[in-house]
Amino acid sequence: MGNIIKEMKERYHELSKGQKLIADYIINHYDKAAFVTAAKLGEEVGVSESTVVRFAIEMGYDGYPKLQKALREVIKSQLTAVQRLEVSSGQIDSESVLKSVLQSDINKIRTTLEEANHETFNAVVEEILKANKIYILGVRSSAPLASFLGFYFNLIFENVRLVHTTSVSEMFEQIVNAKEGDVVIGISFPRYSRRTSKAMEFARKRGATVIAITDNENSPLAQWSNYSLFARSDMASFVDSLVAPLSMINALIVAIGLKRKDKLHTTLENLEKIWDEYQVYDKGEYSFDLNHD
Repeated sequence: MGNIIKEMKERYHELSKGQKLIADYIINHYDKAAFVTAAKLGEEVGVSESTVVRFAIEMGYDGYPKLQKALREVIKSQLTAVQRLEVSSGQIDSESVLKSVLQSDINKIRTTLEEANHETFNAVVEEILKANKIYILGVRSSAPLASFLGFYFNLIFENVRLVHTTSVSEMFEQIVNAKEGDVVIGISFPRYSRRTSKAMEFARKRGATVIAITDNENSPLAQWSNYSLFARSDMASFVDSLVAPLSMINALIVAIGLKRKDKLHTTLENLEKIWDEYQVYDKGEYSFDLNHD
């Protein structure tokens, strides 16, 4: 389960009778413990709220909320889809789903902004700009994020390869030529894709510059990356909330677009002519000539 559970097991013999009850509950019901109050947890195991708080302090945290936060960070990659559904059913009021989910997404974007490392972000921009070839990896729920990044990078660069395949072997086949001077961007959020982290491990060993877009430094992607961009994600029921990661990707695209403004301007001008000629976009009856007096 991760460090917090491991530590509880290692220190179990040192705990008082009441603290052992708390540890037992957390170890066996971590999916519920991460989302209940100290009072509720105490009620479940038959101890006082203050005993739960003292247990958190005994485990090295400033208080129960800090222990709970650490537990959530560890477990969110472990929860099954069924567990996610069960947990969220107790967290989201069915009468106010829209408000609850949108407010949660707003909070995650705010937290992502507050925690963002601007120096790392700027370094990532420079690494991508000087890359010989750019590989973008993203599968399962992260595939749309990879596709979005790949779509816009293809407007800016001529050396982009989007890799999002259902086959492990095909993923390695598509990055087999990655080498020093290339950049490999891996995108994954809980539940993390083993395929993506293994591909990043391979690319790192090949000498490529590896960039992770993930949720925190404990992510398996971050362990193999030269640079990591962190964006908060969470579960909204059995689905992943990826609003903050998409916002981070937006910022990356805009930053690089501004650095390549002249080239991008020429590309877009040529594309506009092609789009008009082949009627790619429906202008409808409301189209007008911007140059008309």
